[in-house]
Amino acid sequence: MREQNAELLVLGAGVIGLSCAWRAAQQGLRVTVLDPAPASGASWVAGGMLAPVTEAWPGEEELLALGVESVGRWPAFAAELTEAAGRPAGLRTDGTVVAATGSGDRAELDAVAAHLARLGRPVERLTGRELRRLEPGLGPEVRGGLSVPDDLAVDNRLLLAALRAAGERAGVVFAATGAAGVLDDGARVVGVRGTDGTEWAAPTVLVAAGAHSAELHPALHGLVRPVKGEILRLALRPGAFPMPRRTVRALVDGRPVYLVPRADELVVGATQTEVGFDTTVTVGGIRDLLRDAERILPGIAEYALVESAAGLRPGSPDNLPLIGRLGPEGLLVATGHHRNGMLLAPVTADAVAALLRGEPVPGPVGVADPARFVPAAPRR
Repeated sequence: MREQNAELLVLGAGVIGLSCAWRAAQQGLRVTVLDPAPASGASWVAGGMLAPVTEAWPGEEELLALGVESVGRWPAFAAELTEAAGRPAGLRTDGTVVAATGSGDRAELDAVAAHLARLGRPVERLTGRELRRLEPGLGPEVRGGLSVPDDLAVDNRLLLAALRAAGERAGVVFAATGAAGVLDDGARVVGVRGTDGTEWAAPTVLVAAGAHSAELHPALHGLVRPVKGEILRLALRPGAFPMPRRTVRALVDGRPVYLVPRADELVVGATQTEVGFDTTVTVGGIRDLLRDAERILPGIAEYALVESAAGLRPGSPDNLPLIGRLGPEGLLVATGHHRNGMLLAPVTADAVAALLRGEPVPGPVGVADPARFVPAAPRR
């Protein structure tokens, strides 16, 4: 086994792993991140929505509270990261609108709005004409919707670059190797075996490997699964209708679609299927996304299709992430964020930093304790 060169090994360099590594290094820990392709995978192809309210559904009240807590931390998180990295973090604060086409879609949005009002989180309901005043590019099929100014967005690729830079400035070491598994002696963690056969020694390991997390320790088996999402990037061409200023989420005949503006591109997503670790981009996926997006923003027909990709979101059994201690002493997990990795990065990183200090996690993060999946010991 290699001589110990880290106090914390982080497995995975997506948005969660990078955020946690940066926060841990800020506390003075020697941190090494293992990932053969940092800032890739689901984080690279993400839409970048920071939208706890417009993603809220009845029955997911705990996830809503966790998301609202994290989106409230985003402005300070982005400002600190921009300064630490010396480059922009990519936060966009223009807000979000939700559009609906037919009467069934409007009824579904009305039900969500009523649910949020009951939770004390009212949103502004708008007619189609009012929505078009905010976003003139919305098409005539849009009959109504919601305005949610506090649901934000982030340019995921600017964010990943900033997190990498801030981590390196804070002393994080990046090792271009994958992790084959966490090593323990039955009671506590002793290190990690790399995919190249190298063994790394460390007293603490954080598993933040997204959809691949369940492969890295038996305590995670069955708790994280891949959920495929296909996504497109469109580029504005000369003479085409300008991009929206806000994130546009929509329901089109019951199907969700979102359009997230960047400086020079529009991200359109996302399909959702459970097909294992398949990341093939399908003709049907592209067709469905473009069809629904064009009904909401007809002007995109003149845009250029510059990228199509598929990522694997890490799903959990109850749609809540897993953030906390699990299994042998020294094993931490921060995974299972499903479609909310970007949104929950600040609160997840703060929670992991607190655990490393031996302190309780922020209040709303308690619902994400992996211990909820550990069977209670039988009474004697």
